[in-house]
Amino acid sequence: MPKQILLVDDDEMLRKMTRALLARQGFDVIAVEDGPKTLDQLKTTRPDIILLDVMMPGMDGFTVCREIRANPATARIPIIMLTALDSVENKVKGFEAGADDYLAKPCDTIELVARINVLIRRAEAQAPQIAVPATTIARETARTIAVFSLRGGAGVSTISVNVAAGLSQLWEMQVALVDMVAVAGQSALFLNQSLRNTWTDLCKMEVIDEDAVLSAMLPHESRVRTLASPRRPEESELLTTEKVRTTLELLRSTFPYVVLDMPHDLSERSLTALDQSDIILIITQPEIASLRAASMAMEIFEALKFNEHKKVYIILNWTFPRHGLAFKDIERMLKSKIDLILPYAADEFVTALNIGNPPVLSDPESPLGVIFEDIAMALSKDAQLKVRPERPTMAWKRVTERIRNKKQK
Repeated sequence: MPKQILLVDDDEMLRKMTRALLARQGFDVIAVEDGPKTLDQLKTTRPDIILLDVMMPGMDGFTVCREIRANPATARIPIIMLTALDSVENKVKGFEAGADDYLAKPCDTIELVARINVLIRRAEAQAPQIAVPATTIARETARTIAVFSLRGGAGVSTISVNVAAGLSQLWEMQVALVDMVAVAGQSALFLNQSLRNTWTDLCKMEVIDEDAVLSAMLPHESRVRTLASPRRPEESELLTTEKVRTTLELLRSTFPYVVLDMPHDLSERSLTALDQSDIILIITQPEIASLRAASMAMEIFEALKFNEHKKVYIILNWTFPRHGLAFKDIERMLKSKIDLILPYAADEFVTALNIGNPPVLSDPESPLGVIFEDIAMALSKDAQLKVRPERPTMAWKRVTERIRNKKQK
């Protein structure tokens, strides 16, 4: 049976041409010309995918996309936005509205068909992923890693995403990535994920249980599953401390690893998440303001006695090319040793963000990929580190080879 496409475009000529091209590729195409007719059509039709124009009179494509995602009956239909507005700003706006992909017009037919097929296959694969979550791992062995900084711009989201992806690649396990930033969180963007589901959808559910949490998470081919930040600032109020606590408890009993992309504050919601963490990575930069924030965080964690039952590590992220403070002065100011230094790599990180493909996935043998694979191994559970996997992954082989080579020197 041919896959059905709902094509939405106010340009009659483009609508007819695109419909004919897709029909020749074997698709069943329904074409409508505006937003209201799209929503009416979806009352009686469940297409396999929607191709949605952005620039339409009255109700634009972003608004239509948000309406589709807000309706539980249509929320999971894949959406590709087609537009002449080819800019990063509009791509981000499309993802925030809930689009799965974003193509500039005119687009190559081969590329369009390829992306349509990828999204349809991904949508079809989501049902079994949700029905059969990573629950074969012993529930009592979950490890939660919080990545934290009191100062923005330290690279918390970058590190969180790469750690989560690194763990998933090492052990071939599903890893939960939780964006704890209630306003304008970026975890999903780093994985090129549409905000089709977010914390908001979960918090609106009458009962928050394991199935509800899994249904609100965004799947990724790397085995990372993301609980994304709310789409709009006003929705942040839905993330109550109790809902955060319940959700994290469920995640800790479902996934072998949970990585928390933390906000730059110590609100009750943040402290609840930190309290459930087994490991806290404090991220700082080689400048006075960031080091002061890190020092303050360490003092607060000590007062909360986190050091007695959690592992706290300090990562120095060299976010600018030169003129950073001397290493000995940094450790003197922090009154602690630095556990890891991330080298300056602004271009690589910016590129990774723009394409939504973190270095540990896009180029694991690059200097950054190597660092994050090694970090993931260091943060892994002791039980896994002591036993060679029955089927070692390529990531595991690379890391163990590096460890072996270092021991031989």
